[in-house]
Amino acid sequence: MSGTLYIVATPIGNLEDVTLRAITTLSDADVILCEDTRVTGKLLSSLNSKFQIHNSKLLSYHQHSSDSRKLEILQILQSGKNVALVTDAGTPGISDPGNELISYLLSLAPDLKVVPIPGPSAITTALSVSGFNVNKYVFLGFMPKKKKEKLFNWLKEGKISFAYYDSPHRVIKNLREIPEKFGEEIEVFVARELTKIHETLYRGSIMEVIAKMENGVTKGEFVVVINFFPAGKQL
Repeated sequence: MSGTLYIVATPIGNLEDVTLRAITTLSDADVILCEDTRVTGKLLSSLNSKFQIHNSKLLSYHQHSSDSRKLEILQILQSGKNVALVTDAGTPGISDPGNELISYLLSLAPDLKVVPIPGPSAITTALSVSGFNVNKYVFLGFMPKKKKEKLFNWLKEGKISFAYYDSPHRVIKNLREIPEKFGEEIEVFVARELTKIHETLYRGSIMEVIAKMENGVTKGEFVVVINFFPAGKQL
């Protein structure tokens, strides 16, 4: 009987956000797949004062992992061992290589049991405090570096709010392109370093937010939410 693959959400910053179910799953798993063993090792070390989760369980899996590593993971599962997949922060499979692994494994073992262990996610965390009506929205992952004109035209035609992840060296550059297509009064919410010590939230018209960010710190990780409609005019 093959083992189970658990998709385990871990904290995006504050380590106290780890769920009890995630702790139990990581403790019971035979192998823990992680992007960076140092990052996951830090999480496990923080939990070891109360729970026995040993770093010897760790096996690296990231976007550059080869098919041989994926086959190794499949063999581990088929040997009856349970495997927990984590990302450096948040929910695996959301703008990270976890989705590729799941697809690959299921293509070779369609009956493989895959169980979600829900928890923190940067995108849902940002949406929850944006103050925007996001009953409908499009998540873009990371903003593409090229061919954005076609994407922006599609979003404008669909009249739907959208959200994306961004890096510190591109976040302001990308924000400056938004008013060129959607107008200077469009509303935006930008979350920097969510749940961490230096968490910073910006909200307002896009020109106001850009001005605030240019006078602030642009280090860390960002989530951007663009509200296509002003308050009271949501379709």
